[in-house]
This record gives sequence, C-alpha cells and structure tokens, in this order.
Amino acid sequence: MPKPDSSPSAVIVSGGKQYRVAPGDRILVDRLTAEPGSSVKLGRVLIFSDGKDVKVGAPTVDGLDVDAKVIAHRRGPRIENIRYKSKKRVRVHSGGRAHLTALEIIAVGGVGLETEEKEEEAAPAGKRRGRAKAASAGRAQGKSDKKRAAAPKAEAATEGPAAEAKEEAPTARVREASEKETTRRRKKETE
Repeated sequence: MPKPDSSPSAVIVSGGKQYRVAPGDRILVDRLTAEPGSSVKLGRVLIFSDGKDVKVGAPTVDGLDVDAKVIAHRRGPRIENIRYKSKKRVRVHSGGRAHLTALEIIAVGGVGLETEEKEEEAAPAGKRRGRAKAASAGRAQGKSDKKRAAAPKAEAATEGPAAEAKEEAPTARVREASEKETTRRRKKETE
C-alpha cells in the first residue's frame, strides 16, 4: 500500500544495504550492537523527502538522522550453498543463517511518530481515543470475554468418569514408552 506523500521518507544505508523508510515502518537490518528497547540513530541518509521537496545527498544528506527503536535480535532464514561437479568428486555443502536486528522507525529527519502522538494528545478527546482507552482497560483486567466463557467448561471437564479416563491415558503412554526404551537398551547391550 503506497504511503501518503505528506509523510517524510528517506533512503538510508545500513550494513551496506539500502532501505526506504518512513515513520512507523519496521525493517530487518544486519545485526547492530544495541540492546532491544534502546534507540539507534542511522546517520547515512542518501535521499530525504518531506512531501514537498526532495534532498539528494552527495553521497549523504548532511545534518539528517533517522531515529529507530531496536525491537529484537533475530536470525534470518537458512540459506544453503551447494557446489557439485559430476564425476569429479566435488561436493561442497555450506550455508548459514544471517544475524539480523528488527528496527521500528520512529522519526525521519526529526519528524515522526513522537511528534504525531503529541499532536493527538493536544487535540480534544474524540471517538478514536475513547476506543483506545476502552481497549487498554480491557487488557488491564487480564481475561477476555472468551476466556471467561471457557473457564466453566474447563472446570466441568475435570470432574466425572471422562476426566478419570483422561488422567489414566497419559500415564499408560508414558509406561509404554519407557518399556520400549528398556527393550531397545537391552538389545543394544546384547549386540
């Protein structure tokens, strides 16, 4: 979905790769030495646009930073590299997973989510803000309506003959698994 032209955006460089970012975006970059929850400034801004004019750096735009918050450190998907030559006994298998850092872009060139949140607080309370307060109050209570409705059913399942059968079944499975393990061990010892 294209972003509206009025929001600031930029092209930054991190780890030798270029990323197009705007406030609120989440990106994965090569691992940064920062703790999750801390903020990071990305200073290599190649292009900056605030919706009206565009600044192109040579090689970077001076005086502009992109503020980001470190969400988590992750590992990327497994990438395998196989080299094979038939009839030559060449079979090399290598690969690995990249170490990545998940970032959430807070502000681009000093304009971003923080300034938008302050503007919302200054505005009078509207319908949207009322819904957010109600949702946060529901989260504060702990249980949702679905969990409250499911709680009596769970208590009913712990009583009666059906519950006794459920309790016996796992112990029988564990007993069978341990008997199989002992027979395997005995076979290995005799071999």
